[in-house]
Amino acid sequence: MAKQSYQPVLLANVGKPESHTLRAYEAGGGYRGLRQVLREKSPQDVVALVKASLLRGRGGAGFPTGLKWSFLPEDHPGPIYLCVNADESEPGTFVNRVQMEHDPHQVLEGIIISAYATRASTAYIYLRYEYPLCLRRMQTAIDEAREKGYLGKNILGSGWSLEVYIHRGAGAYVCGEETGLIESIEGKRAWPRIKPPFPAVEGLFRKPTVVNNVETLACVKHIVDRGLEWFKSIGVPPAPDNPRDPGSYGPKLFGISGHVNRPGCYERPLGISARELIEQCGGGVRQGRKLKAVVPGGLSTGVMTADEIDTPMDFSGPLKVGCLGLGTGCLIVLDETYSMVDFLYNSCRFFAHESCGQCTPCREGTHWSVAMLERIRAGRGRLKDLELLLEIGDTIGIIPGTTICGLADGAAWPIKTAIRKFRGEFEDYIKRTNPGGYQTVHPVAWFEGNGSAGAGSAAVKH
Repeated sequence: MAKQSYQPVLLANVGKPESHTLRAYEAGGGYRGLRQVLREKSPQDVVALVKASLLRGRGGAGFPTGLKWSFLPEDHPGPIYLCVNADESEPGTFVNRVQMEHDPHQVLEGIIISAYATRASTAYIYLRYEYPLCLRRMQTAIDEAREKGYLGKNILGSGWSLEVYIHRGAGAYVCGEETGLIESIEGKRAWPRIKPPFPAVEGLFRKPTVVNNVETLACVKHIVDRGLEWFKSIGVPPAPDNPRDPGSYGPKLFGISGHVNRPGCYERPLGISARELIEQCGGGVRQGRKLKAVVPGGLSTGVMTADEIDTPMDFSGPLKVGCLGLGTGCLIVLDETYSMVDFLYNSCRFFAHESCGQCTPCREGTHWSVAMLERIRAGRGRLKDLELLLEIGDTIGIIPGTTICGLADGAAWPIKTAIRKFRGEFEDYIKRTNPGGYQTVHPVAWFEGNGSAGAGSAAVKH
């Protein structure tokens, strides 16, 4: 399918009058797929269809959705739960908000079909607290669907029942991790759980649970509606030299923010390059300035340089240039005027604030990253600080095996990519702001004016 002729599917109803209402949704063929599934397919048939589609989760990790569903125990008496991750608190990410505000019934139909496939009797939408319009639109959609018979007891006479509830988060980034989300729904502090057991075996209320992202479930609705061939005609097939690569099929929502002329949410096939997204969708870099760096998929994925923006935006592309992955597919564009020191400081400050504190490497590593960057920005930096920051970045996270969840990996990748790819800028900043002390290797007294009580009480002065 030619990229320039691509017709949006996930965003097809955005901009249409009353797109958030059941009346408008049904007029465009809404809930037709649900009717067909309940009439013609078993739950196993839907799981097999989604598995064959090679749909990968759109929330960040890219795990095959049908495979995740197949982990549910077949003989479990129930209940089985479906948790919908609508927390979307990854910095730079806002595409799920667009879906829920403008086309809530599309999301809801995907939820209902997916709950049927996984034999769930209850679904919880874990919604970001800062999305009040999403709350109103999704709750109205649930009420309309229940009144029409798409929810509740004996849906459309099928003998299957489902209830959907909205659970509002309290503004914690760690709740985007599936077990942290589950703990939060249970009314507990959102400390991610040690795995195994995985949620498919022991999740919400210690029952089998599937956790999927909003965009992922919306894709399920279209796979059912349009078929396997349509879905796999979009995107990128598996790499022939990598037997573990399931490909990157289907449409994707890309958010573009930062220093561009037209920030917003755009739908394109997986595999489009970052350059095409910035130039064709985002209208290029603002005020005709030069591009400096791009965050490819939300802050946790790290940064690409201007020389790397021809990287394909699929699940494998950003990995090839040293980033954590595609992530949410939401680009943050930085122009030539923006300081990478400030970028890294803002990144580290966010992750330090959002760490739940359960794992020592994450709790301490994120804190000391901010501490060093505060000192660098205050004119007391050392070149050795860059090595210490890289040591932190290389040793915290679930990938090196030191933490329970991936929040620390998200904190590490901006550190690793920013310093390694823009090392000259960091060194120049340190030398320019601390010409008399940048070469010291001894511990430095805490900057007296930063307001952090006691942080430097044990520091050795030079």
